[in-house]
Formats: sequence, structure tokens, C-alpha cells
Amino acid sequence: MNTLGVGIIGTGWVAGSHIEAFEADSRTAVRAIVSRDKERAHAKTEKHGLTRARAYDHLEQMLDDPSVQIVSIATPHHLHVGQAIAAARAGKHLMLEKPIAIAEAEADDLVAAVAEGQVASVVFFTLRFREEMRAWLADVTACGGWAGGLASWFGSSLLATSPFNTPWRRDKGALWDLAPHVIALLWAALGPVTSVTADAGPADVSHLILHHQGGASSTVTVSQNGGEAAAGFEVYLWSDRGRSAAPRMTPDPVPALSTALTELVANIRSGRTEHPCDVRSGRDVGHVIAEAQRQIDQRLPG
Repeated sequence: MNTLGVGIIGTGWVAGSHIEAFEADSRTAVRAIVSRDKERAHAKTEKHGLTRARAYDHLEQMLDDPSVQIVSIATPHHLHVGQAIAAARAGKHLMLEKPIAIAEAEADDLVAAVAEGQVASVVFFTLRFREEMRAWLADVTACGGWAGGLASWFGSSLLATSPFNTPWRRDKGALWDLAPHVIALLWAALGPVTSVTADAGPADVSHLILHHQGGASSTVTVSQNGGEAAAGFEVYLWSDRGRSAAPRMTPDPVPALSTALTELVANIRSGRTEHPCDVRSGRDVGHVIAEAQRQIDQRLPG
């Protein structure tokens, strides 16, 4: 069976995780890395021992490369949608980080481009691809009858020492960085989100109340500025039968990335384009976040 060639957009920490996952799978191999700085792209190929990978400084060069069938986007979030639309229009399958877009219209444009290009896509909602979390989801959805859920995620990415303290996270905060993961998880556990009520607190705190199809409701609190002492992740569902707590977080994203990759490759091989975490899921979760952002902005003092 032919190996699928992968093109990586980006040269940062996230790109390194993507490279590790793709190179560990016998069905895929990194064939290209693109960066605005070609030397950075070349340095990344050398760091990971990618002797057969080309370094490019223009996306169009990589999209014209016939050895690349999958494009993995690991760039700052505001660049995702334009790069993904270009890749889909070039007939490349997509591995995407969330959020797929900030503006709702742009997310809709990406969904349309993926449909028109008939390409497969996976959005890497990390929690949805962890084996222990999937086992929990299978259990709670089989039981059903949950009245609601509670979730909190206090991160420390805005600490000066954090490698994740990036301009995008400082601008968009936990609402756009952490909440999409939690919403995607609660969406799978309790059903599609039909509405959201949102407010904000100090220190990058966002509070969301989600209503789910079928009648359940859930609450989400996230912050990227909780500090190391308060950092942590907690999710549980509740009903008159009691509570069911989701597994704790594990720090290494590569095993979950490998699962996402396995499922993307399976879809490519079979000619399927639909996946529970494809660009339509990314769009739907993004629409919830965008509505929450509108409500929070409306409450800000004029």
C-alpha cells in the first residue's frame, strides 16, 4: 500500500508534535515543510531527520508538490482558515488544529471548500482522540439520561515561562483556546449544543452555560491565567443516579494525534470524507464560541 505524503505548515512546537505522529505511522511520511523563513523549514527537516522532505517558503510550492497528499496545519490560529481553504482547493486532505477559523463566515467558507474538493478532514480536538476519554464517552452515552454536566479547565499558558504564551493566546484567551476542546467533549457526551449564554470574569476567565439537544444543560469555566497552583482539568456528568467523572488529562498529545491520523488515513483510503471531528464539527463548535464572544463583548463597559 502506497505511503501518503504529508506537508507540514509551520515550524513551532505544535509542528514538531505533528511530525512525530506522522513519522511514527508506516502509512505516512513527511515530504515537505513550509515556512515564511525557508531556513527555519530546512532546520526543522534536519532536526527530525527528514532526509526526504523538501523545505519551502511559499505555500503554493507545497500545494503543487505531487508527493504531498495530506496537509497538516500547525501555524498561528489566525492563519488556519486561509491555508486550509487553499489546501482543500488543491485537493489535499487536512489535519487541522482548532479553531478552524475565528469569523463564522470563514469557517463556512472552509466547510464549502472541503466539500467541493471532496477531501477528508480531521480537526484535532485533543480530548476526543484520547483512548481513555473515548472509553468514558462510550460508557456515558450508553447509559444516557444525564441531566447535565460541569467542566472547568484552568491553564497556565499565560505565564511568562510557558512555551504556549503566544500573541494569539494573549489576544483570544482561554475562550478560543481551551473552551473548544471542552465544548467538543460535552457535545459528544450530552448531544449537540443548541444555545449558549456567556459572561467573563477577571484574569482571562470565561463562563459558559450550554443547552444541549434533548434537554440537558452544562456549564464551562475556563482560564489561561489560573496560575500553576490552580491549574487543572475537571469534567463530570450528573443525574439522579449520581456523577460520572471524565478521566484526568495527560500531557503528551502525540498518542491522541496518532489516533486522529489513523482515522484520517482510513477515511482517505476508503474514499470517505465524513468524520465526527471533521471541519463541520469544527465549524459548529466555532459558532458556539463566536456567539459566546459576542455576548461577552456586549457586556464590556463602553
